[in-house]
Amino acid sequence: MIIWLIGMSGAGKSTVGRSLATELRARRPGLVYLDGDQLREVWGDQPGHDIAGRAINAGRISRLCAMLDQQGIDVIAAVLSIFPDWQAWNRATFTDYREIFLDAPMEVLRARDTKGLYAAADAGEQTNVVGVDIAFPRPLAPDLILDSSGRSGGPHVLVNAILDHVLEPR
Repeated sequence: MIIWLIGMSGAGKSTVGRSLATELRARRPGLVYLDGDQLREVWGDQPGHDIAGRAINAGRISRLCAMLDQQGIDVIAAVLSIFPDWQAWNRATFTDYREIFLDAPMEVLRARDTKGLYAAADAGEQTNVVGVDIAFPRPLAPDLILDSSGRSGGPHVLVNAILDHVLEPR
């Protein structure tokens, strides 16, 4: 099973993904957690954050997940995922693909701004910021959409909703 957590910067992908991995490892001990930011570090932050670089990175993450899936390894991938064509590829390729969209309004994301990306973009100090000068297309067909603004509760509420979804038989 590949659990693909999608959301903009500040939506809670990493926080939810790490907690979800901890919870699921009790049932699936070989589960691997992949975080888009950590993978950029592993790959030396190449090829960059412009659209072309993000497309290359998206392909790398999807193909890595496919390799792990082919070996029967469950994965949680926490990624921005701005390319509908890769989301469609994932759905067609992985044996059990669960696309979860962590949705929060831009004003909440800007208030959190955990990496300072939005403030830097607003100040003209940074470009190629998804949601500012790169569009974030909402996922076309997520299996689950969760409000990650905090209005419905904290990360534990989101993790429990995802567990309910992924543990129910299809």
